Amino acid sequence: MGTQIFINLPVKNLDKSVEFFTGLGFTQNKDFTDENASSMMITDDIVVMLLTETFFKTFTKKEIADATTTTEAIIALGLESRAKVDEMCDKALATGGSAANETQDHGFMYGRSFADPDGHLWEVTYMDLSAMPQ
Repeated sequence: MGTQIFINLPVKNLDKSVEFFTGLGFTQNKDFTDENASSMMITDDIVVMLLTETFFKTFTKKEIADATTTTEAIIALGLESRAKVDEMCDKALATGGSAANETQDHGFMYGRSFADPDGHLWEVTYMDLSAMPQ
């Protein structure tokens, strides 16, 4: 097994967040899901742990950032095509997310972004390195 990435996000409404990420095509791993947390598989190696704010607070002494008013991080995903970028972002907007930034189109690199229902920023990109300017 290679390196795995676990993204832990505080959420206000666990059911709403699970519904949103399921709508994006992420798969819930019920082995690591209960009333406090839900494990959402992006790939076999990338997992988003949705944690109720109360449960999330048990992992840190710091205050939880209000992602609707501050940026604590931008989570970026690279997909295999421009069409897949559009598909994921369109699903995000249709299932409760909001547009975050303008579409970026640099020819070889294409990206869109959205905020999930809790305001966490997601950037979705496609890069064609063969078309990158020299």
